[in-house]
Amino acid sequence: MAHWPKTFQLNLLLLSLLVVHFSQASRLTLFNTLTLGSTVNEPQGNSTTWAVLVAGSSGYQNYRHQANVCHAYQILKRGGLNDENIIVFMYDDIANDPSNPRPGTLINSPNGSDVYAGVPKDYTGENVTAANFYAVLLGNTTGVTGGSGKVVASKPNDRIFVYYTDHGGPGTLGMPNMPYIFANDFIQVLKTKHASGSYDEMVIYLEACDSGSIMQGLLPDDLNIYVITSTNPSELGWATYCPDMNPPPPPEYDVCLGDLFSVSWMEDSDSQDLNTETLEQQYLKVKTRTLNSNYSDKGSHVMQFGTLSITNETVSVYQGSTPSNFSANPIQSLGSMDVVNQRDADLYSMWQRYKRSTDNSEQKELLKKIKEIRTHREHLDSSVDMIQGHLLGNGEESVRDEGSVLVDDWECLKSMVRIFETHCGSLTQYGMKHTRTFANLCNSGVTRDAMDADSEATCSSYNMGKWNPATLGYSA
Repeated sequence: MAHWPKTFQLNLLLLSLLVVHFSQASRLTLFNTLTLGSTVNEPQGNSTTWAVLVAGSSGYQNYRHQANVCHAYQILKRGGLNDENIIVFMYDDIANDPSNPRPGTLINSPNGSDVYAGVPKDYTGENVTAANFYAVLLGNTTGVTGGSGKVVASKPNDRIFVYYTDHGGPGTLGMPNMPYIFANDFIQVLKTKHASGSYDEMVIYLEACDSGSIMQGLLPDDLNIYVITSTNPSELGWATYCPDMNPPPPPEYDVCLGDLFSVSWMEDSDSQDLNTETLEQQYLKVKTRTLNSNYSDKGSHVMQFGTLSITNETVSVYQGSTPSNFSANPIQSLGSMDVVNQRDADLYSMWQRYKRSTDNSEQKELLKKIKEIRTHREHLDSSVDMIQGHLLGNGEESVRDEGSVLVDDWECLKSMVRIFETHCGSLTQYGMKHTRTFANLCNSGVTRDAMDADSEATCSSYNMGKWNPATLGYSA
């Protein structure tokens, strides 16, 4: 090896350090340009935006959920997303229901145009299931059953937008076919998706009662997933654009057309330049409108979870950008809105139909259905109260610290739900609210055997009839 003079060796060392320093500075400058500059909101390379839209209910009284999803589709389609990258879950029993006053169409606001036209029917009817939803998110083509077979076949640079709308309860989201979505399973799917390295970032909008409980204490902040929920972990969501309310639907409608959170974000997306509006700005506007400030007891607290730095990006990255010549339907209200809580919206609509009907036989049938539903709900409430009192003592629920996950043992929670339904009947979209009590039983160490014995004793004389889980399926 050549023996270089010491002065040359010293100069070579200084030159090497300078090159290394310059290289690091250059990389930092390049990183800042890509992540902090004007290109931060643009998909990099051959990036694709995917969307999964889920209406988790069925039945004409739940009109608004499918109307919400169809409206969301129109926003994304107009924004430039391709049908091959938009996957829609909806039971598809509303548009052509005999009760629909405008057959073959759906509207999502009083002056709204048809949002049903052109919507892909990827997973409908019996194929709207939690299992298919999970498989679609994971890109698992062999895991889906029925339907179009479309899945989120995303690549590492791709973005994903997920929108869910339906009924919910603590730790659970409804689906028209049992079982329901449970928070631990949903979060595990998100973790698995992240571990696969098959997306860059994901944004999720959740509309359901108690939807904050799906994420609270469960969603890590390092998955590159940003979530906003329509409520905090323990409050009701609200339906709007309902008959005899302000603003009302067209006079021929006896159902609610939308949900407060959903119409808030979609009407904002309809009217704003999504190339400049950030996710944080949309969140703040939706938060204010959903709180329904002049009706403090008829609004909810929109919440954020996950990787909050994503909120600096523009909405267009996930929802596309509306053409400049698009003219949105007039926004109905930016002030307080009349609402009905989501769990009572079906009875509210049935009562509106009863009042409008001039057919005695139809009125009798409606009153019969209303009475049956109320009777089962009263049974659920009283049965859960009795079981809670027997097993927890004095009817007192355990209280967890704010920000804590709902339950430690999710399999225990699911078992408690199944045991209760075996003896007392299906929880239904209304009874989902009681999962918090079942979670508290698990958190307090109540055994499955004790729950089984007490549920059997409490409900032994109740005739479940059409609410038999052997027919409907189990919620968990």
